[in-house]
Amino acid sequence: MTSFDKPTTPRHPDDAAQPYVVPADAPPQNAADKAVTEAALFDAFGGVRGMVETVLPGLLFVTIFTINKNLQISAIAAGAVSLLLVAVRLVRKDTVKHAFSGVFGVAFGIAFALITGNAKDFMLPGMLYTLGLSLAYLISAAAGFPLIGVMLGPVFKENLSWRTRNPGRKKAYTKSSYAWGVILLTKCAILFPLYWWADTTKFGWVAIALKIPPFLLAVWLTWIFLAKAPAPIDVFAEMEAEEKAEEARKAAAAAHRREA
Repeated sequence: MTSFDKPTTPRHPDDAAQPYVVPADAPPQNAADKAVTEAALFDAFGGVRGMVETVLPGLLFVTIFTINKNLQISAIAAGAVSLLLVAVRLVRKDTVKHAFSGVFGVAFGIAFALITGNAKDFMLPGMLYTLGLSLAYLISAAAGFPLIGVMLGPVFKENLSWRTRNPGRKKAYTKSSYAWGVILLTKCAILFPLYWWADTTKFGWVAIALKIPPFLLAVWLTWIFLAKAPAPIDVFAEMEAEEKAEEARKAAAAAHRREA
């Protein structure tokens, strides 16, 4: 058993060798736990600011290209606003992972579009990433190691304890991964035909329109599944408790030796 799913401090002395496993029929989270789950989920996926940073560069690219059909100016504007968003986060000393992921996505899109001379290719790296991610969600869920659980385990301080010790959480993560996979695959099924057949501006506006709604639907379904699941096992608290118990045992042993 790894530190990612270390056993809970036993409930009874005679259970000392047995890790605590949440029963499969354990009750769902209470209202307070559900609120924590909602806040943690929203924060994990970037929140409102993360969504703005995801949409704004592409929106600017499509808007400018719709107006003047100039690929270079559109690309420069998208790249500039993406870098500006990262700079703002750096100045404010905020988390930059979402902004940096946006910069890399925009950079690849700009490179593809400028190399091919086709403005549609600005969206192509993101589409390929979405396709790969959808397959990863579906395959991982089918394999019994759902990707959503791997991603959200550290957020809820449970790491990978849900794999063997919390079957209700594992079931919820599996459902969530299937939901993400199906939603993203559906998005790809819409965009890829348009990429080949629609004109650039229509394709661009549909691609922008499909940025947020599928994401919100997937996050909402994830929250629904997790809200009905048992609360996570806080493995960090467990390890702290074990460390304190070990220190107490060492102190007691030292005191016993002094007395002897």
